[in-house]
Amino acid sequence: MSSNLPSDKNNSKKPMDPFGDLRKAMNEFFNEKPIRGFLQSIDDFFKTPFPFEAGFHVDTVETGNEYIITAELPGIKREQIHLNITGNYLTISVENNELETAEDTNNHIYRRKYVSQQSSRTISLPHAINEKMIKASYRDGLLQVRVPREKGKIIEID
Repeated sequence: MSSNLPSDKNNSKKPMDPFGDLRKAMNEFFNEKPIRGFLQSIDDFFKTPFPFEAGFHVDTVETGNEYIITAELPGIKREQIHLNITGNYLTISVENNELETAEDTNNHIYRRKYVSQQSSRTISLPHAINEKMIKASYRDGLLQVRVPREKGKIIEID
């Protein structure tokens, strides 16, 4: 009489994994050095794609005699900030250019990476800006631009 129950000999074997070979091949593929380096660079990009994001935070406050424009620029050096005045527009630009090099003489790996990032914000004021009267200061990641308000000429009506 034959039994349909598996014998003890068959229970000692591991169950068949139909995707075992495929899984092993995929693991080997993604752990090879060129692929791992490529995947790591993609991961690095998505961690910090643009340090300045699409723009940076800017506040504009109007007081009795001036406009105070404040931009938050943490980690930015004074040399990377550019102010441009055109008519009644003030443009704050931040530019970062870096050259990174890494050498590993043991493994004969040489890497050079040039990073160029740029971001700007344009603020519109209700009157033309007198560039001789504008004052700007930068401390602790905070840019502050002071623009005096222009007083218009009052015309009396006859």
